[in-house]
Amino acid sequence: MKSAKNHAWIIVTGAIIGGVAVMLGKLGNPANMGLCIACFTRDIAGALGLDGTPTVQYLRPEIPGILLGAFGLALFRREWNPLSGKGTAGESGVLIRFVIAFFVMLGCLVALGCPLRMAIRLGSGDFNAIAAIAGFFAGIGAGCLWLRKGFSLGKSADSGTGIRTANSLLLPLLAVALLVFVVIQPSFIKFSEQGPGSQHAPVIVSLVAALLIGLLCQKSDFCIAGGIRDIFLLRKAGGFFGYLMIILVVFMCNIILGNFKPGFAGQPIAHQDQLWNFLGMGLVGYGSVLIEGCPLRQLIKAGNGNSGAGICIFAFLLAGATAHNFGIAASPSGVPLNGKIAVLIGFALISFLAPLCTTRKAAEIKA
Repeated sequence: MKSAKNHAWIIVTGAIIGGVAVMLGKLGNPANMGLCIACFTRDIAGALGLDGTPTVQYLRPEIPGILLGAFGLALFRREWNPLSGKGTAGESGVLIRFVIAFFVMLGCLVALGCPLRMAIRLGSGDFNAIAAIAGFFAGIGAGCLWLRKGFSLGKSADSGTGIRTANSLLLPLLAVALLVFVVIQPSFIKFSEQGPGSQHAPVIVSLVAALLIGLLCQKSDFCIAGGIRDIFLLRKAGGFFGYLMIILVVFMCNIILGNFKPGFAGQPIAHQDQLWNFLGMGLVGYGSVLIEGCPLRQLIKAGNGNSGAGICIFAFLLAGATAHNFGIAASPSGVPLNGKIAVLIGFALISFLAPLCTTRKAAEIKA
């Protein structure tokens, strides 16, 4: 009964995420990008001056809003758990976690979107997302092979209560600071005047929508990578239905609004290099399953007090800047050579690290 109820919450969460994504796109967010954790984190990195690309600079309220939504519900339900989070390994394997998350973000920017955006793109008619989602599945399947062998980033460090609390409060405090900067727009924050960074929904709408998504994801334990992982490891598809619901709701909304435009060519902020759509998102799936969550899930875990997820978010920020500073990020014209090299390095490095972190014969995977 508890499992069925949780699956129902996952489906409801997926449906609302899909509707919110279409709404935010209609109100000003980039086309087929009403909500993208990777792209929006990259925009925040640009706004903070971590890279100089003038078209991707905006303090997206959706990112801090999702984190604070999860944080607020966790506090209200007394689930907020400094350091270790809910059913996770906390700050263990810090550097390895950081490196894997860094390449997860690079994979997203080579495929031009996180797993959430791929659902939005497919529901909007962008068939290039098919290869990307297939790669995401394949990458998670590969990561599950290591989980079966006993991959683990270890147990949480036994720090004092004050240190644990300070660790876990840093991300919510930073999220509040970012929202203040969105409102007062200090001179040291950069805002794009053209390109995707200049396209955004009203701040208050974006924030309220994000808070709702954070709350629902915290309530349902929504995780795109986790839902697919459970198919491979537990032969259970309940968690995956939320992802399918995002695609279905986005599709239905776009049909109603007359925005469904099926095909490969001419899709907003997408390229047609299917091999690198597949490999880019394959790297995302490969890394996400090992760091215990997709980019969206890392925000929820950080809001729930998990400092290990906080490490991942800082890695996402750095990778977002790196992708543009070093010519790694793809564009509608295709994937640059540096982007292809970065994806291959990511696969090789994670495959090198994974056996070193395999410490037991059988991993205990919790649903």
